[in-house]
Amino acid sequence: MAMAQEVPKMDCSPEEWEMRVDLAAAFRLVDLYGWSDLLATHLSARVPGPEDHFLINPFGLMFDEITASSLVKVDQEGNILSQTEYTINPAGFVIHGAIHMARPDVACVIHTHTRAGVGVASQKDGLLPITQHAMAVIAHAGYHDYQGIATDLAERESIVNDLGDNKVLILRNHGLLTVGRTAGEAFMWMYRAERACYMQLSVQQAGAELSPIPEDVQRTTIERNKFNNSEKGYRPIGKVEWPALRRKLDRLDPSYKD
Repeated sequence: MAMAQEVPKMDCSPEEWEMRVDLAAAFRLVDLYGWSDLLATHLSARVPGPEDHFLINPFGLMFDEITASSLVKVDQEGNILSQTEYTINPAGFVIHGAIHMARPDVACVIHTHTRAGVGVASQKDGLLPITQHAMAVIAHAGYHDYQGIATDLAERESIVNDLGDNKVLILRNHGLLTVGRTAGEAFMWMYRAERACYMQLSVQQAGAELSPIPEDVQRTTIERNKFNNSEKGYRPIGKVEWPALRRKLDRLDPSYKD
């Protein structure tokens, strides 16, 4: 198989290269944790600098093949700016481009089609406040109704409106989407959302009587999570976890940095 043409490190600013490495790490981690859907999903990152340029996966490489230099740079119209033998996923750009253009605070967007994520996104009541993990996600989550395969640019406005200032967007009948000011933050929100969905399905599949959490405890827990996960709280998402995850990748296969 022909591999994507690589972008030499010397042709990038140090800031862009570091973003490339972080995004490539996120792709490898998504694959490692079993969240990839062959070529069907996508991750993206904003290139640091004044231009509205973004990095996204080349459509044709598996996530465990992606490296920092093989990522494709595009502008806000989806025009490819870097040398590559591949195209990009048009549905991926509609979703990601909409968020990046509307939310300059967002550096990274991750979208998945996992069994747990789609399983919960397809339920009428969505993510239920039945576990501690779920309430951490509910505090920062919105919902977007399914409108078909996301190739219609008109869907951009509703995606942005439904995300609001949240970190997690549950795409009904479709999957999960997370955003972050860093790749680490976006990845850890996906990790938390995926775990919450997996636990919900586990409870439902068990068929045992549910132990409900009182509504006042739900409200208190959700509000505490909003503070605890903020910059003023004790666990701003991704700051501590991301360096550890990068070290894990370095032990397994550091080629994502190439």
